Amino acid sequence: MENASKALLMAAGVLIGIMILSLAVYLFLNFGGTSAQISQIAEENQIAQFNSQFLTYEGKENVTIYDVISMANLATQNNKRYEFSKTDHIPHNDKNDYYISVELQGKGQIEYGIETNDNTVKEKYDEYILEQVNSINASTALTYYKVQVEINDLTQRVYRVICTRR
Repeated sequence: MENASKALLMAAGVLIGIMILSLAVYLFLNFGGTSAQISQIAEENQIAQFNSQFLTYEGKENVTIYDVISMANLATQNNKRYEFSKTDHIPHNDKNDYYISVELQGKGQIEYGIETNDNTVKEKYDEYILEQVNSINASTALTYYKVQVEINDLTQRVYRVICTRR
């Protein structure tokens, strides 16, 4: 009787140990999945916040050359961050390509990359602004632009901004 009692206690101990291990594995898997979800949500929020810098101009009636230059500056900062050179290639669905192209009607691409120093970029943008200001006379107003933003299907990031005169 005494041996049977000890055997039951040992079996109960083994069952409790298995239950504790099962609980530990369950919690590990559950918390691991939650961590991945939190990471994914944080990444999606970063992308949405980044894209909103460009998407705020889409559909507006009063986008001026100053706004276009602001978008080009954002694109230039992005391209320098990822160490891209200015390129005539406009990326489409390359999942590792975060290059952003800003195109101004009649001027082509106006964003820059790492091969151009900041003073040259500023001078070029000042030329665009001066050209717009010089085109204004007593009878005409500032030129407004229509903005079209394209988002990469794979990265879900803005990769192209097209600005056309209205």
